[in-house]
This record gives sequence, structure tokens and C-alpha cells, in this order.
Amino acid sequence: MRDRLRRVDGGTVATHILLSLGALVMVFPFLWQLLTALKTLPEAVHVPTTFLPQEWNWSAFKEVFTALPYGRMLGNSVINTVGRTAGQLVFCSLAAYAFARMRFRGKNVLFALFLSVLLVPSSLLILPQYDIIQRLGLLNTPPALFLPGMFSAFGTFMLRQFFLALPRDLEEAARIDGAGPFRIFWSIMLPLIRPALAALAVITAMWSWNDLLWPLVVNTDPAKMPISAGLTSLEGQFETNYPVMMAGSLIASLPMILLYLFLQRHFVQGIAQSGTKG
Repeated sequence: MRDRLRRVDGGTVATHILLSLGALVMVFPFLWQLLTALKTLPEAVHVPTTFLPQEWNWSAFKEVFTALPYGRMLGNSVINTVGRTAGQLVFCSLAAYAFARMRFRGKNVLFALFLSVLLVPSSLLILPQYDIIQRLGLLNTPPALFLPGMFSAFGTFMLRQFFLALPRDLEEAARIDGAGPFRIFWSIMLPLIRPALAALAVITAMWSWNDLLWPLVVNTDPAKMPISAGLTSLEGQFETNYPVMMAGSLIASLPMILLYLFLQRHFVQGIAQSGTKG
């Protein structure tokens, strides 16, 4: 009995050690980012590099607001993220409900065409999307950032799997009570997939906040750029102010960290349940 308890305790200790090492690996880039932001520029580019700054310098966190229109860029990132996330939650949930619970001719063929979009690299869609935005006269405007990303085949597929797992008795009981298709979707089915919606919201928000290529193409005015594209302007041809860049990146990562902490329980539940839906 004692040997068994020792084996269990030893396995538990080993598991915690491995998890702690994994957590350290994940946290280390953020720690290095913070320590670099607290260094002076000569110290940040010194070879060999030092782990801790010799003098704790907080000026980079102030300088980033003067080197860039940082406040406006953060606002553009918020608009881009909210627009894409809200659009995907609305359109993907409607499309997923139609594919999962409604019957219409050509449903399987149309859904296969939706899934085929996942096989196309997103970079191939930049030119036609840019042409559409240009024809609409939306270049260098906030809607140009989020309009092409308000729908995704991945979000539709993910939510469809959750809708498929819901019992049909709920719909039948609602129809007997006189509820229409939209009332059933909005009042009964949608609240039951709340974990999936939270997971899709976190995934979409992180992808939108970190998107770089599309904002660089469609919005060339620094005042119209999101923070992901604006930070690239701090990288010079001959010299890069690494402390200022790291300070700006650290501030830009805080909203996504807070969002994940706020939706962590629903996000983990949605991802865990997605493996059992079919």
C-alpha cells in the first residue's frame, strides 16, 4: 500500500514538474519582453545580452505614445476585433443552424463548398478582397479592416457540430407551442451552445487582434492602422528601438490576455466539448 502511494505521489510530482516547466516556457517570452522594455537601447542591443536590466528604465512606455498615434491605433484594433467577432458570431451561428437543423435542397453540396474555403490559403484572397474594398471606396477606413473577416467557414463548421448534438425534441416542443424557426434559434438553441460561442469569440478576437497582412494592405494611413500593423513602423532600416517596440507590444497584448481570462471557463468548456460532438 505504501509503495502504491509512493508511486502515485511520484507520478503527481513528475506531472506538476512537467506542467511547471511548460508554463515557464509559455511565460518566458512575456518576461523577456518586459525586461527588454525596461532596458535602454544600448543595453538592449549589447552583445552578449543581459537578462536583467542594469538600470530599470520606464521611459519606453511613455515614448511609445509619442512615436506612434498609439491611442488611435488601439482604437482601430478594438473596432477591427469587435467588428469581426460580432460578425462571425451572428453570421456563422445563423449559417451553422441552417446547415445543422434545417432541410433544403442542395444542403450537403453547399456545405461541402463552404468547407472547401478552408483549403484556400487566405493570402490568395487578398487581391479580390482589396479590389472589392477599393470599388466600395472604403480604403483607409475602419470598415475596411473587418468587413472581409465577418464570416468564416471554420466558425460555421465549429458551431454546426454543436447544433447537431442538440436533441430534436427541443425543436419539436417549441413548434408545438407555436414558435417559428427564428424564435427557436434565438431563444432555445443559441443559449445551449454558449460555450461554443465563447470559444469562437476568443479565437476570432485573437486572430483579428494579431492580423498583420490585411491591415498593411488595405490601410496605409498610420492613423487608420491597427496596433499590429502600426508596431511594424518602429522597425527601422538601420536601427530599431527595441525597448519602445517591446513596450508597445506588451501594452497591445494586455487586452487579449484580459479577454481570455474573462472567457477562460467558457473557452475551455467549448474546446473540450468540441471533441465529443458529432
